[in-house]
Amino acid sequence: MTPADWNARLERIARAETAVRQTLSVVIPAYNSEASLEPLVERLLPVLREQADEFEIIFVNDGSRDGTWARIEALAAAHPEIVGINLMRNYGQHGALLCGIRHARYEVIVTMDDDLQHPPEEIPKLLARLSEGYDVVYGTPLVGPHGLLRGLASKITKLALQGAMGAETARNVSAFRVFRLPLRAAFASYQSSFVSIDVLLTWATTRLSAVRVRHDPRTLGASNYTLRSLVRHALNMMTGFSTLPLQVASILGFTLTLFGLVVLVYVVGRYLIQGGTVPGFPFLASIVAVFSGAQLFCLGIIGEYLARMHFRMMDRPPYVVRGRSGSATRRPRESHPHVTEAQSR
Repeated sequence: MTPADWNARLERIARAETAVRQTLSVVIPAYNSEASLEPLVERLLPVLREQADEFEIIFVNDGSRDGTWARIEALAAAHPEIVGINLMRNYGQHGALLCGIRHARYEVIVTMDDDLQHPPEEIPKLLARLSEGYDVVYGTPLVGPHGLLRGLASKITKLALQGAMGAETARNVSAFRVFRLPLRAAFASYQSSFVSIDVLLTWATTRLSAVRVRHDPRTLGASNYTLRSLVRHALNMMTGFSTLPLQVASILGFTLTLFGLVVLVYVVGRYLIQGGTVPGFPFLASIVAVFSGAQLFCLGIIGEYLARMHFRMMDRPPYVVRGRSGSATRRPRESHPHVTEAQSR
């Protein structure tokens, strides 16, 4: 399919959505969120019934250590619209999202967190913007993340995304997003344990937008994100989806080479003009330390890329499904042969 055919298909979908109500798949990764799932469903169902002719809610249990999976099974038994997918272990938020996206059946996919910080009542705002012809719409919070460490981690993550998505798009990235189902064809064959849904979406389209929405404070449980995990995710994105670190290493090497030439000219010139060399061990030691540090830094960056290549050659899957609940006995519409399944219920 050519780019023109692809864009024409997406435009036809956008025009159709303005004439009839949409069909929605809501994908929610769940991790140690036993207490928040039932209130989330109670608020989500009325919104979806108002906005869509058909819909489904896909909960992906990402290796929770509490009773999250049992709660998902109970909710799936009580509501035929709810699908439960249980992963073998914790694969991270984006791995769980990828699993849910590949199981989605309907034409518009909504992703949101499980902690009620993304108000379901704000979904119509995202859908309204999507109907204007965009392919991806982010729900950007009106107020930034609270806390010094969380704010710093958010900035690091968005800085990492800039290399792969562009500065304007990266500023608006949020886990609260809606996008069209056909976009997932661009990464249907993606097979790596390093996953970034936002980067994968840019493989399919450049028609992205954002709308300001309310983000509520967390009232149940504690955040599962730490500064370390967010920084690790940012580093994975920079080395897994961007060549920016290699470019930085090249610029650093070039700059230090120029610096070394300047020092060489200075030493030779001093010898020719004054007949003496530059005295002092500290000067020489500092020059050696600068160049040695730069070399180790560049080698470290190259090592990170080699590690990514190593893990991808191992063909390590982004997730493995342990079992399903509710109407999840069906198979995903676009499965990948390397994404294995241990058991189906």
